[in-house]
Amino acid sequence: MGSLSRKELDVLVEDAIVDCYNEDEQLTGLYTMIEDNLALPFTTQVLGVEVTVRKVDLRGQRVVAICHRGRERQAIAILDLPLPDPPPDGSEWIEAYRHWGG
Repeated sequence: MGSLSRKELDVLVEDAIVDCYNEDEQLTGLYTMIEDNLALPFTTQVLGVEVTVRKVDLRGQRVVAICHRGRERQAIAILDLPLPDPPPDGSEWIEAYRHWGG
């Protein structure tokens, strides 16, 4: 991540929040873009353990990744989730979400 310029990130954020009236709607707009564009599932490492991210969700005031390992599931804030290298398609929307909340 970090490959997009501030201007490119501004454009992505504007696309996500164009019809939003308040911060809650903006968050929902960004979540929707992540949900619609992030290529799922993908695997990544969390604290040295391989997990599979199968979906994203909006919980409270944050976007979370639902990580699976065997039968166990854990929601991790998407901004705290280490992405694999190379990152999955659509990860620029996570970068836009980080930029918006910055």
